[in-house]
Amino acid sequence: MNHSAFTLCLNTSTISGQKLSLVEMIRVASVAGYRAIEPWVRELDQHVQTGGSLRDIGKQASDAGLQIANLIGFAEWIVDEPDRRQNGLDEARRNFAQAAELGCPFVAAPPFGCHDRPGPPLDVIAERYAELLAVGASFGVTPVLEFWGFSQTLFTLAQASHVIIQNGNPAAKLLLDPYHLYRGGSDPAGLSHLNGQSIGVVHMNDFPAIPRQKITDADRVYPGRGSCDLRTLISNLRAAGYVGVLSLELFSEALWKQDAQEVARQGIRSLQELVG
Repeated sequence: MNHSAFTLCLNTSTISGQKLSLVEMIRVASVAGYRAIEPWVRELDQHVQTGGSLRDIGKQASDAGLQIANLIGFAEWIVDEPDRRQNGLDEARRNFAQAAELGCPFVAAPPFGCHDRPGPPLDVIAERYAELLAVGASFGVTPVLEFWGFSQTLFTLAQASHVIIQNGNPAAKLLLDPYHLYRGGSDPAGLSHLNGQSIGVVHMNDFPAIPRQKITDADRVYPGRGSCDLRTLISNLRAAGYVGVLSLELFSEALWKQDAQEVARQGIRSLQELVG
């Protein structure tokens, strides 16, 4: 099977432990053969704070043949406290402006701020996500709803699906991740009920056979080297009509001690073996 339907992407967390600059990460991703990169907002901020600009990052990525697929940010858009939520919306606006300048279509919208405690009801979250979508639309950017399996708020595929359906905006999209599906207790077969148009980004990783309540982000491994049935997950994504980004997102201290270029190469090979 051809993997051309997917855009293979490197989430910069995978090589963040090597303490490279964002410019160096772009070079590593390009040399390894990725066609997209998924940076974190804090890396953009650091680049600007050290004298760089978003414009030059956008140009360097484009010159390297890379799409900037999504930004990983942490705006507190769900929380109940009015001041915190206003600050969260202000941060979201800042992130959307960054994405727009980079030509990036998406910014991640996880349940940050409510991940360590129960949050508002799902219908309220849907209303707040609708507001976030409207703010993003003013910049031409879509916040992609992400559920975190370890969170106490928005931790299953069913909850996240409720939010994007309930708010009624056809621009609503999900960010999927096999680790979070497992950690939160979602059955991956549920992906077969999705339409590919409702999926914005898919993070890719694998993990060993550890009880889901005990597994952590640090346990993630290259796709194909763990116990997750990723081939069925890919099959379900294809059946749903998803043709977007597959972004390798790992948080392995063992990999962070290795050469970043080799980690990136091994990562794209694992993705190609999975989908090709």
